[in-house]
Amino acid sequence: MDSFLIEGGRPLRGEVTIGGSKNAVLPILAATLLTSDTCTLHRVPDLSDVRFMLKILESLGAEAEFKDGTVTVRAARIKGFGDYELIRKMRGSICILGPLLARCGEARVSLPGGCVIGTRPIDLHLKGLAALKAQITIDSGYIQAEARKLGGNTVFLGGRAGPTVLGTANVMMAATLAEGVTVIESAACEPEVGDLANFLVSMGARIQGIGSPTLTITGVKQLHGTEHEVIPDRIEACTFICAAAATRGEIIVHGSRPEHFAAVLDKLREAGVRVDRKAGTLRVSGPTRLKPADITTMPYAGFPTDVQAQFMALMCLAKGTSVITERIFESRFMHVAELMRLGADIAIEGPNAIVKGGKPLSGAPVMASDLRASAALVIAGLAARGSTQVHRIYHLDRGYERMEQKLRALGAKIDRVAGE
Repeated sequence: MDSFLIEGGRPLRGEVTIGGSKNAVLPILAATLLTSDTCTLHRVPDLSDVRFMLKILESLGAEAEFKDGTVTVRAARIKGFGDYELIRKMRGSICILGPLLARCGEARVSLPGGCVIGTRPIDLHLKGLAALKAQITIDSGYIQAEARKLGGNTVFLGGRAGPTVLGTANVMMAATLAEGVTVIESAACEPEVGDLANFLVSMGARIQGIGSPTLTITGVKQLHGTEHEVIPDRIEACTFICAAAATRGEIIVHGSRPEHFAAVLDKLREAGVRVDRKAGTLRVSGPTRLKPADITTMPYAGFPTDVQAQFMALMCLAKGTSVITERIFESRFMHVAELMRLGADIAIEGPNAIVKGGKPLSGAPVMASDLRASAALVIAGLAARGSTQVHRIYHLDRGYERMEQKLRALGAKIDRVAGE
């Protein structure tokens, strides 16, 4: 398995352009199954998860082409239920359930996998589809769903940790071709859900309340092909901003939408990071002395769980005590032990990580456990003294396009080491 070898202690300086959103493009790719026409997507990041999803679409009979950030998909004919081994390996693959059910009247999808960051049940997905008159059973690792004709209904999708993002996407996609009106209460409000909704509208769907907790979908008889540009990846933007702050660097971020991560910017400014917005760009300046800041992860528009690990790495460098509270996933502190290998002082107390920062970090071999934990370890390695080797970076390749190349362009000394 490949790894990153990082020589820390170099401030990041220069300009970086943010790519398309991983969390937006995966359900949008699944939505192309709703029509037999051609759909074209722009600003698609070249990630292993995207490649996986395209393979899943092809296993269902779709034709797909990916070149220079543009994907063209035509699912003129759907055959079978897809490749079980492909689908079970990626959490985002659950998004094919709603489109297959809506278009074909049945779907047989393997229970999905993904990062090991805690239990992520799909009960709300199934609850929502059952409300649309689907009959659902689970047997031998498969979800079997059938419906002669989906019908509109009102469904509440709030869960223990807030609204379900992928569940909202699944039910919304299915509802576009259901008879009558569907109202999703406690819908996820993340920008990625809004991007999917806008894509569906461009296909001919009728959706009201985009960006709000109440979505109203009036079913139509069929959807048509379309062309769409994926929104920028807010998590990638936050990761590079945290890296610049951790190294006391100064970078200019192009192509992001700061309104999508206002909660993160607020906490960064509280920590002493200077962030100036001007003419569609962000100028980020890391302070000489970081200040501690407390965060609690919440559904949008709160502090995103996908930035918790990166912010924790930053707080390891802030003199004082920070409290990081994780309210979304119960197992999302797996990066703590690896940060401690670099010299961080962190104690776990239930959903809280108590970070006593300010001590210099020292390079060491570390192991990535999931996508965002990997990013945190890279940030810590960039700020640490000496060499850090981050193993299992295949996690990073799931969500960051050419990360080492972008960091090198900012002055980092980072190399990809091929695994045996």
